[in-house]
Amino acid sequence: MQWSLILLFLMAQCCFIDCQLYEFHYINENKTWTEAQQYCREKHTDLATVTNMTDMERLINISVGYQTEAWIGLYDQTHGTRTGFWSLPGEEFSDDDSNLNPGGTYDCGKQENCGLLVNTSTRGYASCSIQRYFLCYNETNTTHKYHLIEELKTWQEAQSYCREKHTDLMSGMNQLLDGELEEVMKSTHRKPFFGLFRDTWRWSDGSSFSFRNWNNDFNNNQPNSGQCATTVFEDGGRWKNENCDEKKPFICYSDKVILIKENKSWEDALNYCRQNHHDLVTITNMDDQRWIQQKVKNASTPFVWLGLHYTWTLHFWVWVSDEEVSFENWASCPQGNDCDVSGAMETRRGHRWLEKKDSETFNFVCSK
Repeated sequence: MQWSLILLFLMAQCCFIDCQLYEFHYINENKTWTEAQQYCREKHTDLATVTNMTDMERLINISVGYQTEAWIGLYDQTHGTRTGFWSLPGEEFSDDDSNLNPGGTYDCGKQENCGLLVNTSTRGYASCSIQRYFLCYNETNTTHKYHLIEELKTWQEAQSYCREKHTDLMSGMNQLLDGELEEVMKSTHRKPFFGLFRDTWRWSDGSSFSFRNWNNDFNNNQPNSGQCATTVFEDGGRWKNENCDEKKPFICYSDKVILIKENKSWEDALNYCRQNHHDLVTITNMDDQRWIQQKVKNASTPFVWLGLHYTWTLHFWVWVSDEEVSFENWASCPQGNDCDVSGAMETRRGHRWLEKKDSETFNFVCSK
């Protein structure tokens, strides 16, 4: 019995290390942002892309004993081209979301970039630095998901508050259309901040992750104040913008998954991954799901194969890595009525999983 527990513990430790789809590397050499980017691309994958607060904890952990500030892969060299994002990680902004304010505009000809909610059908952008009430979202509270916080804060301060005490600022079209939110808005005449923002910052690896973790002094309206981002560990990992020519340590990341743009059946894809890399990819949580979503946007097929297979004789789904299917993201409940079916992910908006015949041919994602 004791040896069985030890074996399970060791397996869990291995999974904790190996199942992460990317890993960070603190490089204790002083380089400019561009030099750091070149180093990371040569030695690893790229400068660090940070997707959520879990990543922030990982960055802080690897920085212990090192200097207090390091470059990450976020930069602002887009000459003012702004893109819309949602504060909540994994909530994707689309062209359908761009017509967010049919009732008027809050731009006033200025670079106003933070979401203001007049009511559930009228919303737009306002100054990020003016203090307002704001709306938090709590995904763990099924009774009261939305909370109007009657404290005056800037948008950045509001975001920090929501992440510390709830989940995040209220974000996404599904939340905007939720009847519960409409009731919350009826209870006040205030026009609060919510999780919409737009900025000119981009990730070095080209990914469109919306996660930002700026310190409260950051001013999104102030161009050319520093076009590259650092994470400051003595400030809890919060980010600040710096001159890209300054020399600092930096953080790289190594990607452990790869999109294969070849059309293969599920079994041929499995064999290819095992012969050339490690295996077809396994997704065990929402963080993994979000990472793979970024990869599959570049696929040439409407779906990509995952390492998810239906075992007909036992009537259940299993990952080829033998991981339990504890996290699920099905578009609809899979029937499992056919032999030889496996799981594929949509490559466009939604990125849900679907049951597909093994003989169909798609791109696929391998783990390294």
